[in-house]
Amino acid sequence: MSFLSSIFSGSTFALLGAALAIGLAGTGSAKGVGIAGEAGAGVLSQTPENFGRVLLLQALPGTQGIYGLLVAFLIIFADGVIPGTLPLIQGVGYFCSALPIAIAGYFSAIAQGRVSAAGMGIVATKPEESMKGVIAAGLVETYAVLALLISVLIFFNVPNMAA
Repeated sequence: MSFLSSIFSGSTFALLGAALAIGLAGTGSAKGVGIAGEAGAGVLSQTPENFGRVLLLQALPGTQGIYGLLVAFLIIFADGVIPGTLPLIQGVGYFCSALPIAIAGYFSAIAQGRVSAAGMGIVATKPEESMKGVIAAGLVETYAVLALLISVLIFFNVPNMAA
């Protein structure tokens, strides 16, 4: 019985949430940056002078991974998580706080990578208009920022159950 209680502890749930936040948001960012990078490499093979424009579009989908990392740090460095003394209900609260950025970060990073890849077409044909592609990709970022905000709000509103 003590084995089960050690597996289903508050710290276990909190650490699982931290792992999901960085794992899913980071995976989405890697996929999004990869999608944009493939398109960017094609543009640069024809016009290497557009490197700065391509780099900006390729970097945009990487922010979701950073947001997931931020939430993971908040959870890992919360009182009681690392020593393993976190109450179960508080650990489940921290787990729930990780879900918005984990899920929305994953999907928005991939979508942003696709929009960035499409924006590479603007860079290839009309480089002076490339900020339109950046703005289009930036609009997808809104939903990652909203997910980060909700994750942080949930985290800071999980009641401290430590006695």
